[in-house]
Amino acid sequence: MIGRKDGFSGERALALPQPVVSEMENDTYASVLHITDIGYYPKAHHHLRLREEPINQHVFIYCVAGGGWFRLNGEEHAVRTNQYFILPSGVPHAYGADETTPWTIYWIHFKGKRASVFSADQHYPIEIRPGVHSRISDRIELFEEIFRTLEMGYSREHLLYACSLFHHYLGTLRYIQPYRDAVAGPARQADMVTAAIHYMEEHLEKKLSLEDIVQHIGYSPSHFTALFGQRTGYTPLAYFNRLKIRQACKLLDFTDMKINQICYKIGIEDTYYFSRLFTKIMGMSPKAYKKLKKG
Repeated sequence: MIGRKDGFSGERALALPQPVVSEMENDTYASVLHITDIGYYPKAHHHLRLREEPINQHVFIYCVAGGGWFRLNGEEHAVRTNQYFILPSGVPHAYGADETTPWTIYWIHFKGKRASVFSADQHYPIEIRPGVHSRISDRIELFEEIFRTLEMGYSREHLLYACSLFHHYLGTLRYIQPYRDAVAGPARQADMVTAAIHYMEEHLEKKLSLEDIVQHIGYSPSHFTALFGQRTGYTPLAYFNRLKIRQACKLLDFTDMKINQICYKIGIEDTYYFSRLFTKIMGMSPKAYKKLKKG
């Protein structure tokens, strides 16, 4: 059973044609680990999958907002924000979004001779705790790079590059501490303001309040706001909005995403508010910016 056939506002999904999947299954490199389907569902109301007949793919789901659940081997697990899980191939399963606060998820179906190695011990909700060195935004950008690579075509080079990226992507989750430590040298020993900016960058898809930020940093709102303003020239929330618009510009520059999709990607539900904010910061509307860059 598949829920919500009419899709979700702002969703993106890509299913590789079966001949392409077969080509990867017969390739020396790609046969080890390869993607068959990939997508992003924001606020996936009524999202539901009930698979009594098992599929021959592993299913990776990374929840970045909201919540949901999955059922495997007779056990049901709740899934919260900043958690992921992998469902093994060949086993019946079910999963769906929470009815009250539906999840926003990045998801990938994958196969390969060594796919079970990557999915082993990942059959329960695994938490990714945000922190100064958590690199969540880097991981999301890596997902976007995989998606863009597959969107560009199915040449052998594109497919093998996507396989390489996916191998690395799973590694950032399975070996999360080395992934974080790799950039946690002196240059990244962040002070309070840098830590706050990093926290904002990790949560561009959400609505953050000043209270959310100061709780993460551990300072009083007034003291933090004063220090942040001295360092950046902006209030924390004004700076956060600029980070959102910077990300929107990147998506307008390098993807074919529609404006309403970009809104969801940066945590703004109202397209009219997004357009006003974009125009205020960039001096032109999103449509004008996209036309200028594409022209």
